[in-house]
Amino acid sequence: MATIMDSHGKKVRVLIVDDSALVRQSLEKILAFDKEIEVIGTAADPFIAASKIARMKPDVITLDIEMPRMDGITFLHKIMTQDPIPVVICSALTEKGAESTLKALEYGAVDVITKPRLGVVGFFEEARTILCNTVKAAAKARIRGIPRAPVNAQEGVRSGLAGRANQVLSQAMIKTMEKVVVVGASTGGTEAISKFLESMPLDAPGIVIVQHMPEKFTKSFAKRLDGLFGLTVKEAEDGDSVIPGKVLIAPGNFHTRLKRSGARYFVKVEDGPLVCGHRPSVDVLFRSTARYAGSNAVGVIMTGMGGDGSQGLLEMRQAGAFTIAQDEASCIVFGMPLEAIKAGAVDEVVPLAAIGRVVMRECSYTAGSGGQRSLPGGCLS
Repeated sequence: MATIMDSHGKKVRVLIVDDSALVRQSLEKILAFDKEIEVIGTAADPFIAASKIARMKPDVITLDIEMPRMDGITFLHKIMTQDPIPVVICSALTEKGAESTLKALEYGAVDVITKPRLGVVGFFEEARTILCNTVKAAAKARIRGIPRAPVNAQEGVRSGLAGRANQVLSQAMIKTMEKVVVVGASTGGTEAISKFLESMPLDAPGIVIVQHMPEKFTKSFAKRLDGLFGLTVKEAEDGDSVIPGKVLIAPGNFHTRLKRSGARYFVKVEDGPLVCGHRPSVDVLFRSTARYAGSNAVGVIMTGMGGDGSQGLLEMRQAGAFTIAQDEASCIVFGMPLEAIKAGAVDEVVPLAAIGRVVMRECSYTAGSGGQRSLPGGCLS
């Protein structure tokens, strides 16, 4: 695997900004394990950080939300409007922290990590993997400044007729009128998912999404999206049905699998080890979709670093599903889509703005008329 060092072999230079000395020490200790990362300094508040940013020119900043003298959101706004630098938010696992963090992602932060939970068995090893990968992904991210606020609603996509001859995986049903859509994303994914859902009609097939994000944050993310574009969006719970007009977001720190009972699709939410360095893992969702939905599924892999999802998407394609990758130009980090393309897992590579249209093209015969939600008989909500 290629390193994340730049063309001159330099390490990713990180500045840690947090008012807690214990958190600063913990983050520095965790990041020090990765030979491709160098912590060049720490700061207890934004004023100290501003001085060090000007002098040290870090590649990435980890930033706390609640700090003395100036809160992290205000400081982030100043960074993104004056001298944009990749920023990773370091937040506590609270509902309030989750809401603030989502606002930070809207303002241009690249990703979010959780503050170290000292004394928790097994946390350090997982934290090392997640934190180091997140920081390295941020170093390669395209910084686009503060995005515009999302539009409240948009007319649904009108799809044309399309057909495709597919294989059928032995464990999946034969091709039916019912489709499911599964999506995987990581760095930059919150904005990409929002734009994707904005393009989907009210009677879109059931959608299950894995966005690499800590627990608590996925619930707030789902709440923020719920009803924004006419679709019902919620954090997935074990046993939730996958039905038209409904979007399920995999909960942070739990894997989410697609299952089937007769004609009913539902999700299984469960604990387990990290897969491809993540929990939830895109591969876990995609592989279960290949097994239980086969040619009745459409898979989408979006912006993010690493290879999570590439093998699962390949299995989906081999099972007869139609598979889509976001193109490089519209990605914040062209890592996950690139790995999927290299693996031969992708049928079509398209810009973010076109993903919804392509998805509905492949699901066209399942959509109702006039963008109205149509629930097939016998489906459980």
